[in-house]
Amino acid sequence: MKVIAIEHPHQFNTDDFPELVMALGFFDGIHKGHQIVIQTAKQQAEEMNLKSAVMTFDPHPSAVLGRKTENIRYITPLEDKVDIIESMGIDYLFIVHFSKEFASVLPERFVDEYIAGLNVRYVVAGFDYSYGRYGQGSMEDLPVYAQGRFSQTVVAKQTLEDEKVSSTRIRETLGNGNFSDFYHLAGRRYLTKGHVVHGEKRGRKLGFPTANIEVSDDYIFPAAGVYAVRIKISGKWYNGVCNVGYKPTFHEEKPKYPTVEVHALEFSGDIYGDQVSVEWHTRLRSEQKFSGLEALVAQIETDKQNAIAYFAKLEA
Repeated sequence: MKVIAIEHPHQFNTDDFPELVMALGFFDGIHKGHQIVIQTAKQQAEEMNLKSAVMTFDPHPSAVLGRKTENIRYITPLEDKVDIIESMGIDYLFIVHFSKEFASVLPERFVDEYIAGLNVRYVVAGFDYSYGRYGQGSMEDLPVYAQGRFSQTVVAKQTLEDEKVSSTRIRETLGNGNFSDFYHLAGRRYLTKGHVVHGEKRGRKLGFPTANIEVSDDYIFPAAGVYAVRIKISGKWYNGVCNVGYKPTFHEEKPKYPTVEVHALEFSGDIYGDQVSVEWHTRLRSEQKFSGLEALVAQIETDKQNAIAYFAKLEA
């Protein structure tokens, strides 16, 4: 897959690219609704004997146009989004830098420069996709702006349990730590990446050594609690137990950010500084404060056994 970074105003010409079928969207989470849009574009490209393409944007428009000053968190940060789209067999990925200047582009100019101008012959997007200044352009308007230069398919609203499959809905599931629903909506496990850093090293003293993972601020933090997870270390996956939280047993004051600590089953070794991936499976319990170390150790052992039982059932 060829990845093309675009700054506005871009200097590309139609001759720079083969004829394309392009899926349009921000695609945070690349959930089942997004997948249908992208797969439809890929199928259309195969039928027309053209190359497939996806156009996305970075950063999120709210990071540029919104009032929030804090970092925007993503279901799939850009690096992960690139990996997933590549795995879907797409030929070209256009990443448009979303700036205030780009946000002011009128719909007609967006179509001229970012669709027709990139040699796009067919467009696929969701029914609610909007483009141009203030999102004034709609899929209903697109044939007018196209002026016969390309055709289009509008993907209808995708629902599960009579509710729209959306990034907003997925964000809510992550906020609740409901990774079963995430899997249901996205068709894959939630994945985060981070580096192993030095922590308070209490787990080792308690007999449950953990990898303290510094997760990028780009990711959405799941709800505090204990989870059955898998962790990828040096290219190999291990089952594990993960605690996300503020360690109320040890901290009187709540830290600003939660810690993410994984006890990998059947692994031992020094992995400080290594990048690891965590695949989130199910929430075992909420975070709680214990009266002492003995009660905490007993609960951790229970969590470990519950995780072992979960994976035994999953792998059966």
